[in-house]
Amino acid sequence: MNVWTSYQLQDFIPFTAEVYFRLLERMGETFWPLHLLTMALGAATLVLALKHRPRLACLLPAPLWAFVAVAFFIQRYAELNWAGGYIGYAFIAQAVLLVVIALTGWGTDNAPRATNPPVAIGIAITLFGLIIMPLMAPLSGGSWYQAEVFGIHADPSAVTTLGMVLIMLRGFSLWIAVIIPALWLVVSGLTLQVLGLTGAAVLFAVLAIVLVGLVWKSIKAKR
Repeated sequence: MNVWTSYQLQDFIPFTAEVYFRLLERMGETFWPLHLLTMALGAATLVLALKHRPRLACLLPAPLWAFVAVAFFIQRYAELNWAGGYIGYAFIAQAVLLVVIALTGWGTDNAPRATNPPVAIGIAITLFGLIIMPLMAPLSGGSWYQAEVFGIHADPSAVTTLGMVLIMLRGFSLWIAVIIPALWLVVSGLTLQVLGLTGAAVLFAVLAIVLVGLVWKSIKAKR
């Protein structure tokens, strides 16, 4: 017991900020211009969700979660952290869950979009993940290849998906669908915090806003 209590959070992050940025850069360099396709799929998913096509909207991002699982976590992140492979399998599980929801229609929400505050929160989170997050690295002086993009990098994939499921799912399926992306944002936020990067506060803020939307939608559904 004394051995475990002697560990600090930074003991579980076996790399530096420079190494982490290089990982992001490698993803950008290797897969450009696939970014354009993944962002287009993200935009299409948002449009479908708003047009009450939640089953197709769940299907489109599923292969992107599987891609991030293999290309980002299993093939690259696992080189830096032994947990990367396990996180990759969790991302594959999320891809499977999205496919199951797409095929069965489990928990899809057909409520009006325009007058639904949780949906407005979901739209804002989705747009933040799709548009704002890719701009954060370049605007802070980093390389354009370090820009984190939905369907290529883990953080914007999780953020965008949280926004999308808040729009198009309800009830138990909504809570199940947010578990893996939310847990990853916790892990990523803590990692960035240890590395001394300001992005940690952004991810924790997104989580807090999503939680407000989840609770609001759940309470509204019971009325």
